[in-house]
Amino acid sequence: MSEMFDAVDALVASRSALPSAEERKRLRVAHGLTLDDVAGALKVRRATVSAWESTKKPTEPRGPEREAYARLLKQLAELYPAPVPATFTGTPAPAEARPLSTGAASEAAVMTAPENTQTPAPAPVAAVPAATPRPASTTRPTSSTSRRPGAKKAAPAGTPAGEIDPRFENGPLAVVDVEDGKVLAYCTGGLVLDVPAKSLPSLVEWTLKEAKLGQPKLSGPGRPADPLLVLTEAACERYGLPVSLTAEEKDAGRIPEGHKVVKQLVRAEWKLTKRGFGPWARIYRPAKGSDRQCVQLCIPSWNALDPRFWDHAAQLPPAELARVLGTYASRVMTPRGSTAVTGLELMTALHPPTHAVRDEETGSLRQADTKTPGSLGSDPVDCAPPEAPNGHPVLNALNLPRFHVRGPSEMLFEEAYDWARPMTDTECILRYLVGLDVNMAFAAGANGLNVGLGEPTHVKAPTFDPKLPGSWLVDLSHVDLSRVKAGKEWVELDGSLLPSPFTPKGDRPTGPAWYATPTVAYAQELGYDVAPTEAWVRYENGRYLDGWYGRLRDAYLATMADLGVDADLAPADFLTAMDGYKDRDPELTIVVSAIKATVKGGLGKLRERPRGEGWRPGERWRALERPTWRPDIRAAVISRTRINLHRKIVKHAAFTGQYPIAILSDCVVYAASGPSPLDFLPYREGKPLPGGFKLGINPGLVKHEGTQTVLWGEEVREKFNAPELNLARSIKDGTVTDVDNGE
Repeated sequence: MSEMFDAVDALVASRSALPSAEERKRLRVAHGLTLDDVAGALKVRRATVSAWESTKKPTEPRGPEREAYARLLKQLAELYPAPVPATFTGTPAPAEARPLSTGAASEAAVMTAPENTQTPAPAPVAAVPAATPRPASTTRPTSSTSRRPGAKKAAPAGTPAGEIDPRFENGPLAVVDVEDGKVLAYCTGGLVLDVPAKSLPSLVEWTLKEAKLGQPKLSGPGRPADPLLVLTEAACERYGLPVSLTAEEKDAGRIPEGHKVVKQLVRAEWKLTKRGFGPWARIYRPAKGSDRQCVQLCIPSWNALDPRFWDHAAQLPPAELARVLGTYASRVMTPRGSTAVTGLELMTALHPPTHAVRDEETGSLRQADTKTPGSLGSDPVDCAPPEAPNGHPVLNALNLPRFHVRGPSEMLFEEAYDWARPMTDTECILRYLVGLDVNMAFAAGANGLNVGLGEPTHVKAPTFDPKLPGSWLVDLSHVDLSRVKAGKEWVELDGSLLPSPFTPKGDRPTGPAWYATPTVAYAQELGYDVAPTEAWVRYENGRYLDGWYGRLRDAYLATMADLGVDADLAPADFLTAMDGYKDRDPELTIVVSAIKATVKGGLGKLRERPRGEGWRPGERWRALERPTWRPDIRAAVISRTRINLHRKIVKHAAFTGQYPIAILSDCVVYAASGPSPLDFLPYREGKPLPGGFKLGINPGLVKHEGTQTVLWGEEVREKFNAPELNLARSIKDGTVTDVDNGE
């Protein structure tokens, strides 16, 4: 009888009800799970899970997989109920709150470069028409009045596509200014609120209780973004803050704890983070349950908006500044500090370390005992010794001599290219030097990259596995660039005109050295055997940066589309669209720069060094206490980015016989007979060389960086007596002020 019951149970389970394919995907993404995570748990292929979620023609799981899949989806549905559509009275949902259906969004999902064969579904990004302000909200703060002056192209609030969260109906942030004695808060979409607060503590209270500022969470297990207030110089004066910092305060990064405004906050039982009251101050009270009380301040006159990354944003009028920061917030996230800090915070927001689970005894939600799948968790992990920068405490156990300088066989040196060579006689008789720049190169390098999520494991005499993230000690000096595989075919090249793919300076290795997985895998791809002698590998791994890449890619493509550079332009049309694009809307150009800085800065933060703090070599520093202090992830991204570029260079050389004369990070310079990239890139009937350089705005494709004459190049090298001066550093505007020092 029991066998019959089991058979009946199996029949029922084989028909377990499943939600729609769209809902299946929503639940998986809400919990931060990748397709690989689900496939591994259910013991099926990644493609199978993808087919179950296909909105065009989904397949249905069968047998025990269906029962397990249904169980997973049921538990996720309890944690992440389907959102209730918002009800509107009067004005319909604005266009900018609807999902992108054509143009940049559709193109963003298609990567044509060979290193980007799989593109993850992008995180929701609101479509932001550059010139369309958000219609006025039907609900207003009870003790404030609001109005909409003719603000220039104000950006809408950054709510997820198709939804408006009533808690944050006035957008993610406001620029607070004083005009004619009145305090005004310039929000996104042209909205202006009257601010009744007379002191900074009351301004914080008003922000949390009445302003309706903030941003919905980016991931199911995450939390909403805190409201951001940007204080102009006039607002600083009104609330008792200095307009600028003294030299001593700049060095400290904050105003003194004894400042009268800090004392006001303390009396009102508000707290500051350990960094104190600086350009990006966080004012909070300890959370009670899910009730979080926190407001962030941005003070441009204290250099919060560093002009290296935000250009002239700090000098913009309040409405225009609200537009710039609001557009960035809606497409990336509400700024949490510098672009570097925000880049790092975006990683965590998309993969929160913890999540809620339902307590089986009480039925209530509580924090899970384990970290969220696919995240880095809440606890920091130490890097492997070869991955550690000098002065890191893990090196103490090695008992190195005091002034010992570690070499490649002791330390991982995965950095971007800085390489140049003298021009050949053939190149000298050509007329031009043309620079190509890889769009969002490091973001493209992060796309689809498998990285470690946990602690490293030391392995002796390992067998190299290109799918296993880690650092490998291996001798690659035998790789001969004069004969390599380009795809499936062996090709003969002039190896003396190529940089080595294994070192940042392009020098051929002379013996064993530490390399990240993508570098060693490329040696195999070129047709050579590898035999590591030891390694530090991470068996817990995943594509941690996929969502991060997707959101930044979409932000970049949407903003460039607003500037008239679409992702589907023909090569000549693309070059025309890029010519002068910055002049079409200087404010949106600031957003583009900030997005790029978010990529590079976020990756740089993964290996942040001590910043004062009274640190001494061998001691821990503050950044080491972050789960996101991961030099191995940074090294893997840089390794893959450098390899991606070298692969294109090899393809181009094999097909055209042309070799680069200089490379700096993501810029490569060629000698050419004409001033345009189309004068030397091998397009045939509008189609690029497969695996080579392709003109376009997508990450991983290239744009024109600049053109100078060969005569210019020879003259500056002769002037500084530097035949290998890196001309990629100055190809954009031709300005060379000093001997190349690598900075």
